[in-house]
Amino acid sequence: MATLIEQKPLYPQLPVGQEVIFVVSNNTIVAGFTNVRFIADVYISDNNPTAISLTSVPTATFKTTPNNAGVGIFDFRQVVENYVSADNMAFNNSQYKGVTTTDDTPHPLHLIDKYSRNKKAARWLNIEFKTQYTDANGDVQIDTPTPTNDNYQIFNGYLKYSDELSIFNNNFGFDLGNFNLSSGTDRFLTNAPATQYANIEDYGTLAFLAPNDNVTQIKLIYKNSAGIQIGAESVARNFSNGAYTNANTFIHSRLLYFGCFPANLMRNGSSIFAGLVSAGTIQGGSIVVQAFNTGAISKEYTININCPNLKGYESIRLCWLNQWGAWDYYTFTQKSVRSISTKGSTYEQLAGTWNEAAYRVDSYKGGKKSFRVNATEKITMNSDFVSESENDMFEELINSPEVYILEGYQTDGSFSALNQYVKPVRLTTSSFTKKTVANDKLIQYTFEVEKSKTLRTQSV
Repeated sequence: MATLIEQKPLYPQLPVGQEVIFVVSNNTIVAGFTNVRFIADVYISDNNPTAISLTSVPTATFKTTPNNAGVGIFDFRQVVENYVSADNMAFNNSQYKGVTTTDDTPHPLHLIDKYSRNKKAARWLNIEFKTQYTDANGDVQIDTPTPTNDNYQIFNGYLKYSDELSIFNNNFGFDLGNFNLSSGTDRFLTNAPATQYANIEDYGTLAFLAPNDNVTQIKLIYKNSAGIQIGAESVARNFSNGAYTNANTFIHSRLLYFGCFPANLMRNGSSIFAGLVSAGTIQGGSIVVQAFNTGAISKEYTININCPNLKGYESIRLCWLNQWGAWDYYTFTQKSVRSISTKGSTYEQLAGTWNEAAYRVDSYKGGKKSFRVNATEKITMNSDFVSESENDMFEELINSPEVYILEGYQTDGSFSALNQYVKPVRLTTSSFTKKTVANDKLIQYTFEVEKSKTLRTQSV
């Protein structure tokens, strides 16, 4: 009378922003007994749950009654999405300015010199099903538990309604095979174009799934403004560089970040790149990023380095949480406008000195005064002229729940990166119209953000 799993996710890697459907049955119990309940014990952990112990405490337990077809249908999306979230801080043993991060020396993820494991973006999921019923004697019974025998890797991504689902034997899911880095066409965790742009002082990362030992190194090729290679190096995926050498069961090693933008490399990530910067040969050139084993196992990603802005516009770099739970970046290099709006409380102040030995008229006293002023900074920024291939990236920006301004490298001598580089903002642009060359000829976008934190002022 064991509970049968009739339907389950088709693939072991699950973005939590989708239905996580399981269907179970137990025809003998449903037909022969009363008060039938299907029970699901959900286990979510950092370490691989290769076997579920009956003495283990589940993360959550759910029950449902048989439907008209005699089966129980569970959707675990609402529980699993509560156990993953965006990674904002780097994992212990990654480095920033050559200093290994610890609880006492934390730093934002975007600033890593080389690799960082994920802290909160992924978890292991396993589920055990049982059937509860009342027997002929009126006693409550539970049948033998049935584990899924699958260890699912859940991560902080979501599926769009347009993403193509695969189905086999009623099991369905989204095939993340081309994110598992095994061929030269596989992808990092981004929908951004393979060619991006950044200033020499810009930080940023590319994230990738690492469910196996395929990725042994990230290769970097440096080219000058003429497209000629002027340097190259490989960064091994190992513990000293911020990652494990193998894909062990520890979930934090199954999704990795790599700091590959100019500031990451220049400030401590790469002595070769720093030398090219000092020599002035990389300005206007590019960085080519690709994952390798014995050969290339990902597509190439190219970061073109912007030349200095001769118009004097302030560059504003946004980073935001993308569809796959990683980070995308874009530097707005055209005209930007900063404005401050204030809203305060007022009171009527009496003139003169009423609590002193003699009454005196003081010109600064009396009339309406501000008790407290709340000030908010807004920034309107314009992109450069872009291609249609960037449309999906900007669409994710306007839909993202987490958006930040990422400040460029600052020539300070201190280690601290807190409160210095990552500034939370709220995107106040409420609509996005995709532009095309056919309709608009030249494509340029304008976005407005509002700093999440009000400016601090004195109170009277």
